[in-house]
Amino acid sequence: MATIQFSTRDGTPWAPQYLDAIDAEACIGCGRCFKVCGQGVLKLMGINDDGEMCDPFDDDEEIERKIMTLANPGSCIGCMACAQVCGANAQTHVALDAA
Repeated sequence: MATIQFSTRDGTPWAPQYLDAIDAEACIGCGRCFKVCGQGVLKLMGINDDGEMCDPFDDDEEIERKIMTLANPGSCIGCMACAQVCGANAQTHVALDAA
């Protein structure tokens, strides 16, 4: 199958790469990807002592570390701005095939 492809304003071919996954082990929870995403795709979560995800801003919950998660993957537009700012290389992006 062929990959979905568009073109930029000047006609340069461009294929969007959609955020597919975030490696929880590699993510450092810095929030850079969240700041550059204007589509509401990401959400910062905490990992508690039991290894469970929780709200990192809940004062009653003790967290060991923060990680970024996919909250709304269907909202991703494939711009890869998040990947460009991720210093931990924690994200996986995929192209969509044309039907």
